[in-house]
Amino acid sequence: MAASRRPKIALVGNPNSGKSSLFNHLTGLNQKIGNFPGVTVEKKSGSCSLHDGSVVEIIDFPGIYSIYPRSLDEQIVSEVLLDHHSSNTPDKIVIVADATNLKRGLLLLTQIIDVGLPTMLVLNMMDLVAKAGISYDLQALSKKLGVPVVPINARNGVGLEELKKQLAKPLPVPNTRIFSIWEDAQAPVRELRQRVEVDNDYEAYLFLEQPQSLNFLSTEKKNTVDSIRSTHKFVPGKFQGAETIQRYSFIQDLLNEIVLQAPVDQSWKKKSSELDRILTHKVWGYLIFFGILFLIFQAIFAWATVPMDFIDSVFADLSKYIASALPDGPLTRLLAEGVIPGLGGIIIFVPQIAILFAFISVLEESGYMARVVFLMDKVMRKFGLNGKSVVPLISGVACAIPAIMATRTIDNWKERTITIMVTPLVSCSARLPIFTILIALIVPDQKALGFFNLQGFALMGLYLLGFAAAIGAAWIMKYLIRVKERSYLIMELPTYRIPKWSNVGYTILEKTKAFVLEAGKVIMAIAIILWVLASYGPGDTMSKAEQVVQEQTKNMHLTEQGLADRIAAYKLEHSYAGIVGKAIEPAIKPLGYDWKIGIALITSFAAREVFVGTIATIYSIGSVDGDDDATIKARMKEEVNRETGGPRFTPAVGFSLLVFYTFAMQCMSTLAVVYRETHGWKWPVLQLVYMTVLAYVSAFAVYQIFS
Repeated sequence: MAASRRPKIALVGNPNSGKSSLFNHLTGLNQKIGNFPGVTVEKKSGSCSLHDGSVVEIIDFPGIYSIYPRSLDEQIVSEVLLDHHSSNTPDKIVIVADATNLKRGLLLLTQIIDVGLPTMLVLNMMDLVAKAGISYDLQALSKKLGVPVVPINARNGVGLEELKKQLAKPLPVPNTRIFSIWEDAQAPVRELRQRVEVDNDYEAYLFLEQPQSLNFLSTEKKNTVDSIRSTHKFVPGKFQGAETIQRYSFIQDLLNEIVLQAPVDQSWKKKSSELDRILTHKVWGYLIFFGILFLIFQAIFAWATVPMDFIDSVFADLSKYIASALPDGPLTRLLAEGVIPGLGGIIIFVPQIAILFAFISVLEESGYMARVVFLMDKVMRKFGLNGKSVVPLISGVACAIPAIMATRTIDNWKERTITIMVTPLVSCSARLPIFTILIALIVPDQKALGFFNLQGFALMGLYLLGFAAAIGAAWIMKYLIRVKERSYLIMELPTYRIPKWSNVGYTILEKTKAFVLEAGKVIMAIAIILWVLASYGPGDTMSKAEQVVQEQTKNMHLTEQGLADRIAAYKLEHSYAGIVGKAIEPAIKPLGYDWKIGIALITSFAAREVFVGTIATIYSIGSVDGDDDATIKARMKEEVNRETGGPRFTPAVGFSLLVFYTFAMQCMSTLAVVYRETHGWKWPVLQLVYMTVLAYVSAFAVYQIFS
């Protein structure tokens, strides 16, 4: 081992065993998020100082029940544990087991012991063990397994000092061998050990059993394994069931020896069972769940409004200050009109992200999120989604950015990818400025059935249309995305517990930091590019803008503000963005749009709500505030279609625009987050293409129908 290399300690265990709580206690704020090499599976790691002064790297692996993988996440864990010759191989394995259900956790432990890695067993939730009256002979357990055993309570940190002492000590490979290779498999195992670098019989056996988990092998070695498997007619999975039975037989004998006192008080489980009768009920369960989602939805809107408005005003004031304090020039305008607004466009989402993940973390910590998965899985699976897809889809009504980040709770790669791909179809709050102003133009402000507002009906219809499109697109992608990975809902519902608030805080900090630092880089770059395109034009058109406009309007007696608006509109029309708008006019003309709307389509790619601001500028009405809505509507009503002589914003054009913005991916921030979450441009580009095509075709159909 190189002297500069920090020892790697892997936390491995079943889902809901308390790994994340232990990881947070050991690493504190010294955490980072990356990827396992060569794949898009997220890896959480952090540094931890031990009692001997050494600093080690703690890696929190995805939760698994067995070393036989069923998902991409579990496959990555298997690959890391089987690749003993990689620099990424952990130096020590810490198996975190739920001490209240030791039998379940010991299956994984026996497999890793047989793989031949330095292993330690950590028994978590010892407070519940004591409450239930359970008593273990930990010395006998350690001796029988051949590994150190450390009891802890990861929620409150009890036992962590002893754990750190044990981690600082040398940890040898256990001598215990639990599983005996079947006689039919011994010949191929021996041959594989001779021809491929393998440490022990069980590792060789797993090479034969898991052809899908050997991506770390060279092509030559893969071919060797395939050849041995073919020669000896070894069928992967043939002995897996028998192996599990043999291991559980060993575990049961072990428990018979080391359990000194069986549970005498099951009240902590009974309370969870009583709650489940209500929370997972086929009627009340859904009502309660949608009530919780409604609360989250309202909180994201209501609670985030004040801090978001504050952030918006701070960056607006900062932009004005920079513009007035620094000498006028390209650099000042770039800072005031590009960099600072772009930075504000990143920071303004932080309150929504923090609130959303605070709720999600509380639901996970309390044990309720597992019930949501159980409750919704059957329904969502019909559309190629997962029970965990519900929260991202609903929270997408507020903002697609935190909603897409919330898909990290979905373990299955295919279902997570589909959820990411369809979530932006759910109408977010950024579409509201567009929806409200266009609906006000084309839908009468009248009552239906005496008290229902027609404009309210139209707005609700757009949200329902977006949700229906998301479900429909998910159903189609279910058949288009072909992967060998199959999805199973195999889980044990954890007991309900009061959330650990420090873990909630770590989650909020981790998610917001990931967004600001990772997605923010891409957002800033695109914001600057869009500013340049909208601020500059070919030749001397920009420098002569004021002279040209003054000449065109010399007999109009415009106010100073009116003249400034005209100049701004002229510059935008003749900028590179305006040129592109003119260039795409033939393509958008079938939708009923002209080049002015085309510019709004381009500039609103920075953020959908920019559409209103662009329309305000291009129609020479100045900056847009809440008080200017009537002015915008009036000016848009007066806009004339030069070809027909009638109004530009007819019902056909208005509904076409509404449908276009319902489906279109007009948000660079969302694309940046999709890039961040999928770790590449493949999926965001596909998302941009399919949503744009859907928006264009739908808007074309609506325009033609209403025309």
